[in-house]
Amino acid sequence: MIFLTLFVATSLIFLVMDAVMLTAVLRPLFDRHLGQGLLDDLRIAPAILFYLLYMGGVMWFVSVPALREDAPSAALLNGAVLGLLAYGTYELTSYTVMRDWHPSMVAIDMTWGAVLTGVSAWGGVLVARALA
Repeated sequence: MIFLTLFVATSLIFLVMDAVMLTAVLRPLFDRHLGQGLLDDLRIAPAILFYLLYMGGVMWFVSVPALREDAPSAALLNGAVLGLLAYGTYELTSYTVMRDWHPSMVAIDMTWGAVLTGVSAWGGVLVARALA
């Protein structure tokens, strides 16, 4: 039950934070640089698949080990590293091969990936510990 709590808490924190950032900062930024290259509406199935896969990776590599070690700070640090690597892979590859990709998109999204993943993993571990 504690692992389900960990997954749900981490996922909810991640989704709420990401929804706010996507709406307020990232969508306008990407729209400014990519314009007509963006869809008007999201493709829901790939978005759901990303969140499920990414949360699985966060659980496996960050949250479960931090919970077992009773080390929320490890979840924060390791989550930030994982987020930087994951978002960096996407952003740096996109910047390498796409004409209109902008360095500001790379910097902001990589930073966001680190903050979002670290805070979500940390918060999920804190909630799971509190409810255990």
